[in-house]
Amino acid sequence: MSQNVVRIDEAPLFELLTVASLFLVALIGTIIAYQAYRGYRRNDASSMLYLAVGLLLLTLCPFLINVAVTTLVGAEQVVTAFLENVSRLAGLVAIMYSLYGQH
Repeated sequence: MSQNVVRIDEAPLFELLTVASLFLVALIGTIIAYQAYRGYRRNDASSMLYLAVGLLLLTLCPFLINVAVTTLVGAEQVVTAFLENVSRLAGLVAIMYSLYGQH
């Protein structure tokens, strides 16, 4: 299993913009999730906790999965995409539960 390592100064602009946008999505999603968690702590509203977890699963976890699986495991791209999509699906289910679930 050999992987081609791309140096930042040799990476195409599109790849750099893609990585930067994924990082910003993860960062902003985490900030919003933290605010939802603070709302949960302040108001003891379980819907805010589910919202926070859903946002993390939707934004931060796919980024971490991509980085971890690509860097540490070196699995095929289809495996990475599957794990990212499972995380996104779980995040959407958690957000949907925060909106429509039993409170």
